[in-house]
Amino acid sequence: MYKTDENDLKILDALKENSRLSMRKIARKTLIPVATVYNRIKKMEEAGIIEGYTIKINQKKLGKLLTSYIQTNYDISQWRKESKEKQRKDLKKELLSLSGIESISYITGRFDILLKVRVKDMDELNNLILTQLRNIPGIGASESFFVLEEIK
Repeated sequence: MYKTDENDLKILDALKENSRLSMRKIARKTLIPVATVYNRIKKMEEAGIIEGYTIKINQKKLGKLLTSYIQTNYDISQWRKESKEKQRKDLKKELLSLSGIESISYITGRFDILLKVRVKDMDELNNLILTQLRNIPGIGASESFFVLEEIK
């Protein structure tokens, strides 16, 4: 098991800020030798600490102006009579097939699922909730929250 230290955390912070930085730029930014940066990144990749490199998308420039979180309940017994793991996979697949759903989290508390949604406007959100989401077997009551400002 790989144990991270302060240098690893500095490297991870640099990568979180910009995953396209060269090894040389990470070394300059963190004051860690280039060879050490390279070796640490390789070890963190092999240990599964770094799972991949992604991009940040400006959703507003794509026309997705409204961000919302939707909490919803679901009754898994409404699904086909298969194993609970298969049912959960099927539910995840069904939810991710809906346009606008960015992430799914199973949560504790009054609701079972938290969805992060990005859509162009209230009409698209209304369609997502009332037409698409409610047509999934087992999906029940929901509550929506609208993001006023995202702090990155």
